Amino acid sequence: MTLRILVVGAGISGLAAARGLRIAGFRPDVVEALPATVVPGAGIYLPGNASRALRLLGLDVPLRPLGDLIFRQVFLDARGRELFEMDVAALWAGVGESRALSRADLQQVLLTGVGGEVRFETEVTGLEIVEGAAKVEFSTGGVAEYDLVVGADGRRSTIREKVGLGGPAVPTGQIVYRSVVSGGPPLTDWTAVLGRRASFVAMPMGGRRIYCYADETAPDSPNPDDPRARMLELFESFGGPVPAILDKIEKVQVARTDEVVLPSWSKGPVVLAGDAAHATAPTLAQGAAMSFEDGYVLGQELRASADDIPAALRAFERRRRPRCGEVRERTRERDRTRDVPPTLRDPMLRRRGLRLFTDHYRELVSPV
Repeated sequence: MTLRILVVGAGISGLAAARGLRIAGFRPDVVEALPATVVPGAGIYLPGNASRALRLLGLDVPLRPLGDLIFRQVFLDARGRELFEMDVAALWAGVGESRALSRADLQQVLLTGVGGEVRFETEVTGLEIVEGAAKVEFSTGGVAEYDLVVGADGRRSTIREKVGLGGPAVPTGQIVYRSVVSGGPPLTDWTAVLGRRASFVAMPMGGRRIYCYADETAPDSPNPDDPRARMLELFESFGGPVPAILDKIEKVQVARTDEVVLPSWSKGPVVLAGDAAHATAPTLAQGAAMSFEDGYVLGQELRASADDIPAALRAFERRRRPRCGEVRERTRERDRTRDVPPTLRDPMLRRRGLRLFTDHYRELVSPV
């Protein structure tokens, strides 16, 4: 059966959905509001289940030369003394490799997997469900009818708003800082330095570059006007590799994190995927993994029930909601632990951190 399918969004979740649909035998249209010249900055960490999902999508081979493999996660206190370490290679054994790489490189791999043209600078300005189909109006002036629309346009999804599947994303109270450093200190492990309601994570991402992700819990503070200056101020007293990395930091991206929790992910022929459906804070680095898994499962369920799209979308949500909910709950748990005063948290993590933090991923080792 030939289905007319539109994927809205050409970020990680949109391209994953397009790829999942393509390998299931469909040929979706893909539109993106931003220009093609906008390239994602900073880096990204992909745990083992993200690699497994990319393998299911047939995109693992082009990823292999990119970035650096991560075999160990090391957790330090604010002075740089070890709290505990995790053998992530053992954790994800038989599942997939963990890897840190450039977001731009990942985006290029995903773009090559779409198998068709992405229409950039094309927004959805109107969306109406008519007799089981979706009538879509575009900013370019075009109008088209689709059997299925996939809203994969991020945590601030316009598709979610247009079809009434939920309100805006809810802030978590965190501010995050991202940067890529060249010529920093030698670093072989994913390394986290935990302070008081703030943490600094650094990892090698290939080409003698280090990807830095830092955050602070600041629910009542606005985003800083000068994120680099704020980052230097916030982490100037940290130990471990942090001082040598801060010396090399030039550009810093800043953003607030938020969550999306919805009663339903679909309405008629419209479904949400990725952050549009179930965004969380990025603490567990599961955003991309959940999007890859969404894309694969959506394609498989649609192929199994192509003659009944609402049933396929319900089946997709039944498979994905518990797993994404688990990620949300473990993310909240990790963030609560991070925000315990260090005088209580650090001794606890030295005793029990390995077991606690390993448990956050245990359910994700199981198949998609």
